[in-house]
Amino acid sequence: MTKAVAVRREGDAFQARVFWRKAACLLDPTSPIVRVGFESGPKGFDDVWVEYSADRAPCDQYGQAIMREHIQCKWHVSINAYGYADLTSPDWINATSTSLLQRARNAQVANAPNGIGVRFKLLTNWGIAQDDPLSSLIYQRSKTLRLEDLFGTKTDASATGRIRKLWREHLGIDDSELRYLARTLSLDTDTTSLDDHRENLDLLFENRGLRRIPGNESSFVYDDLTFQWLGQGRLDFDRASFRDACKREGLLSDGGKVHTVFGIKSFEHAFDRLEDRCTIVLDLIPYFDERAIRDQAEWVATLQPKLKQFLQDAARDNQYLRLILDAHITLAFVAGSVLNIKSGRNIELEQRTQHRHVWNSNDTERDANRPSWNYEIETLNGKGNDMAVAVSLTHDVGPAVRNYITKSAPQIGKLLVARPSCGPGALSVASGKHAFDLAEALVLRINEEQVQNKVPLHLFVAAPNAFTFFMGQRQPGLGLVTLYEYDFEGQNGSTYTKSLELPI
Repeated sequence: MTKAVAVRREGDAFQARVFWRKAACLLDPTSPIVRVGFESGPKGFDDVWVEYSADRAPCDQYGQAIMREHIQCKWHVSINAYGYADLTSPDWINATSTSLLQRARNAQVANAPNGIGVRFKLLTNWGIAQDDPLSSLIYQRSKTLRLEDLFGTKTDASATGRIRKLWREHLGIDDSELRYLARTLSLDTDTTSLDDHRENLDLLFENRGLRRIPGNESSFVYDDLTFQWLGQGRLDFDRASFRDACKREGLLSDGGKVHTVFGIKSFEHAFDRLEDRCTIVLDLIPYFDERAIRDQAEWVATLQPKLKQFLQDAARDNQYLRLILDAHITLAFVAGSVLNIKSGRNIELEQRTQHRHVWNSNDTERDANRPSWNYEIETLNGKGNDMAVAVSLTHDVGPAVRNYITKSAPQIGKLLVARPSCGPGALSVASGKHAFDLAEALVLRINEEQVQNKVPLHLFVAAPNAFTFFMGQRQPGLGLVTLYEYDFEGQNGSTYTKSLELPI
């Protein structure tokens, strides 16, 4: 009994924290979220729902506006995996007769008969099994189904054909009806711990003017309050009613003041849309196919000018800037070069490490015990005049950079590999101050190597974006810098590709 109660409470906490993640955005008048509900809506997708403003709604995987999103939260104490067949099993959702897929079909027919305008999301800490054919059909950016692949074969003999056959027969529909349903589905995995969810909410609450709960307090009033409202029949809120409810509960701090948070994204975390918690977002995702840019010329022609204008406008009206960079390292470096150390602006950066933290250049005291740099310098050939720098903070890129230079960049004669003294890893950078100091030290070392002649510099970076931003702030002192992006998805041979050359 005790274990069962604990499991139920954890599941309720997960649902409540998903609700607050969305509902807090109602305190931001510029957010596209205009209404949020809890324990209401289509059966099977009624845990949390969100309604968006018609003119700023997010788009589905084919560019059509999503006016509402219905989220079903499924929390498990132990981590496991599921497959396409589980979606047809009532037992998998602890039901007696109706499967998750049947509930999704009923909701789709009632709310999105043509498959457009509404999304039905399963949000669970279980992932799709890697050996299940469903796993290859998921867009990593939106966690929706690749319809062109699901319906790409004509027979039921293939792996995807077997998925269609099972789902079709289970629902008693044909392929055209299944396509409508499949377009509305999102199968998202959230393995964030409940403690990390609470820590992430703390930053969101600060941004939205809600009272923060110290981490040393065991109770978290926001978890219980949601269900208190449920008991009172208060199942959905718009901006006005939510602000009033928070005011009555004493949850507003600083008069409910909202911080101005600027977001820049060239990729997206499926469960963490920057529009939900930023005042203004520069969306560069349409220029990319997953992580790969669609047209290399866009770095110079479009991305750098758009980013420069966005940040100049932000800095013109704000002495204080908080940035969230869900973006490629090239864009993080460019952002730093625009808001350089002479910009006179107070800049904070939200950094994703194991958790989310807000970093700035003076957030901690300088600590001599923190990792410093170990350098390795080598001459690659006697003919090249340029210099390359391989920054290996999160992982060692030295071998990959060396291989790229050997095959594709004969003009590079010298390679400087910079590794943290603790070894590369996710925790090699401790704070914003540490990142700032590491960037400063590396730039000094680069300049020492170029004391006789400032040659063109080629920069390969594996590091937190905050570090890359701080290094970009020093771009004017580095001379001509060429930036590179690595092909993590293997779309272009799993190697480096030149992105941008600064100054333009």
